[in-house]
Amino acid sequence: MILEAAVLQVREGTEAAFEEAMVKAAPVIAGSLGYIAPRVAAVRRDEGTVSAAGAMGDAGGAHGGFRQSAAFVEWRTLIGPFFDAAPMVEHYEGALRWPRS
Repeated sequence: MILEAAVLQVREGTEAAFEEAMVKAAPVIAGSLGYIAPRVAAVRRDEGTVSAAGAMGDAGGAHGGFRQSAAFVEWRTLIGPFFDAAPMVEHYEGALRWPRS
């Protein structure tokens, strides 16, 4: 199982609109091939920093399946305009167990 962890920098003053966009974008990523349990949480250390994590069944979902899909384009169209910088994304492999939501 792969854990994808992303840190997103959201443009100052757009945090509320970003949260609304994430509500719309969540079903897009949740229904994507390979994703098991996407999670998003605001990080309080910086106003505009958001952490997002998703568990995937295999590296194909993390390293190509989603990023090469029409769903990625839709997801990025919804939330991309709020980014202040390119997201920092890391992938971790291991025995991760999250309950399905």
